[in-house]
Amino acid sequence: MFSMVTGFINYGQQTVRAARYIGQGFMISLSHTKRLPITIQYPYEKLITPERFRGRINFEFDKCIACEVCVRVCPIDLPVVDWKLENDIRKKRLFNYSIDFGICIFCGNCVEYCPTNCLSMTEEYELSAYDRHELNYNQIALGRLPTSVSDDYTIRTISNLPKIENV
Repeated sequence: MFSMVTGFINYGQQTVRAARYIGQGFMISLSHTKRLPITIQYPYEKLITPERFRGRINFEFDKCIACEVCVRVCPIDLPVVDWKLENDIRKKRLFNYSIDFGICIFCGNCVEYCPTNCLSMTEEYELSAYDRHELNYNQIALGRLPTSVSDDYTIRTISNLPKIENV
């Protein structure tokens, strides 16, 4: 008889504890109703990227001197630089420059150490493709400047800075 009473007491304590946990979860859910939604409707709304965002690399063919510093500082030896030495003017002539963004880790070393500043980071982050080989950009694709997110009138831009409310 005594074990039956202790069983009922334990059952009652477990019921009260479960009700308390459910109440705590419900209170947390209610506290989240005051918050604004974080989700954005992606194709129609886009975030404005921060100032030092590391997006796709822009390449200026005319400034490049084919010194291959970008290849040496890249942790994965990614940029491919094809050049030929012109004997009559004793300078390197650049033929082809390409970067495979399927492999790139966007570390920014190539941009930072480029002596002529022919490489720069853009705010373009939409680099998805159905085929892996489409991510290998040559100097023509790298030279294309992206359209700014804030310039597109069909897309509502959202600043990713935290909003400060005056209470």
